[in-house]
Amino acid sequence: MAEGQEVQFIEVSESQAGQRIDNFLRTRLKGAPKSLIYRIVRKGEVRVNKKRIKADYRLQSGDLVRVPPLRLTPESAVKEASEGLRNLLAGSVLVESPDWLVINKPSGLAVHGGSGVKIGLIEALRQVREDLDFLELVHRLDRDTSGCLLLAKNRAALLSLNAAMKERRMEKKYLALVQGRWPARRDYVSARLDRYDAGNGERRVRVDDAGKVSRTRFAVRETLPRVTLIEAEPVTGRTHQIRVHAAHAGHPLLGDDKYGTPEGARMARGLGLDRLFLHALTLTFPDPKSGRDVQARAPLEASLERALERARHAS
Repeated sequence: MAEGQEVQFIEVSESQAGQRIDNFLRTRLKGAPKSLIYRIVRKGEVRVNKKRIKADYRLQSGDLVRVPPLRLTPESAVKEASEGLRNLLAGSVLVESPDWLVINKPSGLAVHGGSGVKIGLIEALRQVREDLDFLELVHRLDRDTSGCLLLAKNRAALLSLNAAMKERRMEKKYLALVQGRWPARRDYVSARLDRYDAGNGERRVRVDDAGKVSRTRFAVRETLPRVTLIEAEPVTGRTHQIRVHAAHAGHPLLGDDKYGTPEGARMARGLGLDRLFLHALTLTFPDPKSGRDVQARAPLEASLERALERARHAS
């Protein structure tokens, strides 16, 4: 990212109103890490209408934001999206309106940078979509999960879609390939989930009576010789919920390096599967303006289709 050499004064537009100043600055200062943004806000180098503000200040239409010049070292800057990543994301938009877009997130790409990740989907997509002055995640997907991911293109849409999610008017259905034969009658898993530190700063999730209430609906889509293709619908939205609930039921997901088994890892290798088989297949949500349901569908990537075909013909 080129260094900003002069103080900028930016007038907040109506579409940017309601946005937190830290998110506003992350969009404007492409390449600036969060730690730097919080520091320049805390030190008073960023001003709104000539006054100091806090990082959670919400902008109003007509506000005048003073942005100081930045001097970024290559080590501190958020990575620029490669040409390959730009092209991949530009071609991954499934459906779009003036208020939102749904993208088919690739497996292996974190939804946002941080904790050693120099660039995530949101940072890369902001670089690709320079026509947008507001772009925020409505929800998240695990780094290794692919499929439907919803983003808001203005503050009003973000609030509306967040409300729909909290009120459970948003429906997410996933496809997963699990170890063994999933019982047809096992259509629901309810087990409390608790996050813990697994060492080296890695956060994991386990079933624990002291954890948060967590529920997932399951349905068998296809029973194969040694594995089962299932549909999973999370009723609650906990971290790694589908993966941990499936493992708790005795049928861990193939390609799961956190909650899988050595046998499952061998089966995944036999199918040529080098990623987690978890894909957000469909996403249904109410349009913020019309209220009508929108359904987006993300096709399986070729590697998952190939693994399924091999599973169908396994002995």
